[in-house]
Amino acid sequence: MHYLPGESHRLPGSRASLASYQPTHFQYAVQDKVATITLNRPERKNPLTFDSYAELRDLFRALAYADDVKAIVLTGAGENFCSGGDVHEIIGPLTKLDMPGLLAFTRMTGDLVKAMRACPQPIVAAVDGVCAGAGAILALSSDIRYGTARSKTAFLFTRVGLAGCDMGACALLPRLIGQGRAAELLYTGRALKGEEAERWGFFNRLCEPDAVLAEAQAFARALAGGPTFAHGMTKKMLQQEWNMGVDEAIEAEAQAQAICMATNDFHRAYHAFVAKDQPTFEGD
Repeated sequence: MHYLPGESHRLPGSRASLASYQPTHFQYAVQDKVATITLNRPERKNPLTFDSYAELRDLFRALAYADDVKAIVLTGAGENFCSGGDVHEIIGPLTKLDMPGLLAFTRMTGDLVKAMRACPQPIVAAVDGVCAGAGAILALSSDIRYGTARSKTAFLFTRVGLAGCDMGACALLPRLIGQGRAAELLYTGRALKGEEAERWGFFNRLCEPDAVLAEAQAFARALAGGPTFAHGMTKKMLQQEWNMGVDEAIEAEAQAQAICMATNDFHRAYHAFVAKDQPTFEGD
C-alpha cells in the first residue's frame, strides 16, 4: 500500500496539495499547475512493475483531491513511452500465481484505468517510441494523446496467449477508433505506427520526437489556465454518458451545465466579455 501526503488522515472530499509529492517508482514534477508523470526505466523501455502499477493507481486517486494540480502529462523517459508489464518482474511471477492471485492482479491494473478516468484533471499522454501492452492502455486511458511518426502502439496481449480484453481495452478502444479497427489491433497485436495512429484518431497530433513532451505540456498548461471546474465536468460527462441513452444524456448535461453556471468562473467570463477583456479563471 502506498500512502500519499495526508492520505491517512484526510477526510472524504477534503482538498490536498500534491505539488511536492515524491514518488518511489517513477518521476513526478508540478509546474504551472501541470503535473508531469514520467515512467523512468529507459534502459528497458519503461516497463511497469507491480509496485509502479499500484503507486500510479494511488496517485491518480489522490489527484482527485488535489487543488494545486489542474492538468496532467504522462510520458516516458528516453525515446520510449512504455513497453508494458515487465517480463521478468510481472509476466514471470504471474505464471506461478493461483486464480485468486491472478484476479487480484488484473483487478488492480484495471483500478489504475478507473483512477485515471475518475480524476477530474485532463490527462495528456506524450508518446514516443514503444507504446505497448499496458503502456498502450495508459495512452488509451488518457484524454488526449500526442505522438510521433516513429512511435509504435501495440496491444500485445495475444502475443503472450492472452485475450485483447485487458484493462478496459474492449470498451475504450472501439470508442476511440471504431469497432473494426479496434478488433484488428486486439486480435493481431500488430503495431500501429504514428501516422496511421493519427489518421485513425488514436493520436490527436503528431509532433517531432524532441518536441512531443513540450507540446503536450503546453497544451496541458492551456487547459490548466482555463475553467478547470468546467473541464472536470466535461471529463465526467464524457465518461458517464457512455452508459446513457440520448434523452438521459441531454438531461444529465442540463444538470451539469446548470452547476457550471453557478460557478464564479462563469461570472468572471461574463464580466470580462462585457469589459472586452480576457477572463482569468480560478477553477471555482
